[in-house]
Amino acid sequence: MTSASPAAVTMLVPDFPFSYDGWLHHPAGLGTLPPERAGTPVAVVGGGMAGMTAAYELMRLGLRPVVYEAEQLGGRMRSVPFAGQPDRVAEMGAMRFPLSARSLFHYVDLLGLRTSPFPNPLAASTPSTLIDLEGERHRVSVADMLPDVYQEVATAWEKALHERAELVTVRDAIARRDVETLKQVWNRLVREFDDESFYGFLATSPSFRSFRHREIFGQVGFGTGGWDTDFPNSVLEILRVIYTDADDHQVSIAGGSQQVPRGLWEHAPADCAHWPAGTSLASLHGGTARPGVREVARDGDGFTVTDVRGRRERYAAVVYTPHVWTLLNRVRTDPALLSAPLWTAVERTHYMGASKLFVLTDRPFWHDTDPRTGAPVMSMTLTDRMPRGVYLFDEGPDGPGVMCLSYTWNDDSLKMATLSAAERLDVLLEKLGAIYPGVDIRAHVIGDPVAITWESEPHFMGAFKSNLPGHYRYQRRLFTQFMQGGLPAEQRGFFLCGDDVSWTAGFAEGAVTTALNAVWGVLDHLGGATHPDNPGPGDLFDTLAPVELPYDD
Repeated sequence: MTSASPAAVTMLVPDFPFSYDGWLHHPAGLGTLPPERAGTPVAVVGGGMAGMTAAYELMRLGLRPVVYEAEQLGGRMRSVPFAGQPDRVAEMGAMRFPLSARSLFHYVDLLGLRTSPFPNPLAASTPSTLIDLEGERHRVSVADMLPDVYQEVATAWEKALHERAELVTVRDAIARRDVETLKQVWNRLVREFDDESFYGFLATSPSFRSFRHREIFGQVGFGTGGWDTDFPNSVLEILRVIYTDADDHQVSIAGGSQQVPRGLWEHAPADCAHWPAGTSLASLHGGTARPGVREVARDGDGFTVTDVRGRRERYAAVVYTPHVWTLLNRVRTDPALLSAPLWTAVERTHYMGASKLFVLTDRPFWHDTDPRTGAPVMSMTLTDRMPRGVYLFDEGPDGPGVMCLSYTWNDDSLKMATLSAAERLDVLLEKLGAIYPGVDIRAHVIGDPVAITWESEPHFMGAFKSNLPGHYRYQRRLFTQFMQGGLPAEQRGFFLCGDDVSWTAGFAEGAVTTALNAVWGVLDHLGGATHPDNPGPGDLFDTLAPVELPYDD
């Protein structure tokens, strides 16, 4: 169930409504450095979307970014090809991207990557959706075909958003980039809802008095499907997604999302300062990123970074992009690099778990017609059983198909965590057999399943951040850390970024925009400046700063 929204809505996040896409597209560029800083080495820890964005833009400014990556370039934009079919991939992390993510699509377009509509439940591009709740099934192509109780739930959600969260006013302000109105309304809502969970917001909304309505909403939800795993989280997290159209109008990237960070690694921009034509991040590194980082230490007015092989290098600044929890147990970090309140924010960061299981099929058999019903034998599926969400991908009838047999979060993800990929497949096929009796899914499966549980991945320990009620103050500390002008010297030059530092964790747009914050921070730290006609996020910070809630009251 999804709310219609104007095409002009973007991911202009109300906490800090800086137009990153405008900054990127401006002909004046992101800024200039003093000539003596040309070629200065800057460490970029992590080769995911945030790391590649930061490294690419630092290179364009004329610095020498040195990328460290513990596993593989791409981070949670991880596209795993199937054995024997390298053109078919399993999207283990990010797989669907809202068109409102204008900054991300700056790079998607730069690289010339193709996109196609993502087959979300009830999306226009999804032929049919089957909803299976408590053993009762409804197969539909549009939401209006669902029984009345589902229409009541959709209406209840719309009423709650309009009556309590000023949906129309906020979306209109985002579409018009009316920062004054946006900040005025959002700052009030932050004060009102900081201590409110998503479930609490629903339960205290007059339109959601019925537990049955709240239950159905949690299992079917809006946009991408069920949201009950988000019920304990802050409702502010959900409102940001709704306001910015982040959970609707989504596309997939043909060939896999990992092409974006890897493409930035290989791409040679035409307008690099200092570096000769044809320079790319790959060429600056001899084709291979440095291994993972073991330690970051202050070294005079710079930093020493030690990798896992024991190699030590000195840098003028460090951009740190992995999940902030890795600062607690994976990377030894000089405690003085962050203030005590920032370390508290790192400790309190809350991550969502997520699991997926993909299989390759001999063909997209789900398009076959059931002779008894005249309907497709399978559909995109939302269920209250273990699979939760089943997604179907194909590139025409003649080639193999790809099935995401299960995409789950939090408690539902933990149900998978102790099972091997083969065991997960057995369990999921058994559950789906009850939903689709007579459909032999296993007969179409080619090769071994591909699975992941992100909370078990040692360099991630979770899929994405999602704040709990009362965590706004912590998130503000992390997000604003790139503003270092008033900090003591020992806390300057080390910049946090990544989607968990952003206000929209779980979205690649947040990785891109916080990386751009870090780029501005490095530029400022090394004595550079933006063009007067194209101010950066730090230049406009005082005007756009996230509201600061009282701490002692």
